[in-house]
Amino acid sequence: MQAKAVARTVRIAPRKARLVMDLIRGKQIGEAVAILRHTPKAASPIIEKVLNSAVANAEHNYEMDINSLVISEGFVDEGPTLKRFRPRAMGRASAINKRTSHITIIVSEKKEG
Repeated sequence: MQAKAVARTVRIAPRKARLVMDLIRGKQIGEAVAILRHTPKAASPIIEKVLNSAVANAEHNYEMDINSLVISEGFVDEGPTLKRFRPRAMGRASAINKRTSHITIIVSEKKEG
């Protein structure tokens, strides 16, 4: 049984969020939360919020035991990009891409044995 949570169109670049996601993939929930709390990245609180949502979904919707949950999958996909322009010298303009992310975390119960 699996439970998942998705945060869509989060205003952080996917490349930055993936660095944090790679730290917690495959870990137990308590360990993952501890890692996120002590990681000084902007993506950490966002990913922690999605993780807490996935745990709550597992507990409420599927009656899973919180203590045996493991992050089976976690990935960050690219969302829509906000395109902005910055004035530059000599009347020119350069593009700024403000990237967004879709963050997905899937938790499942650890296999006993």
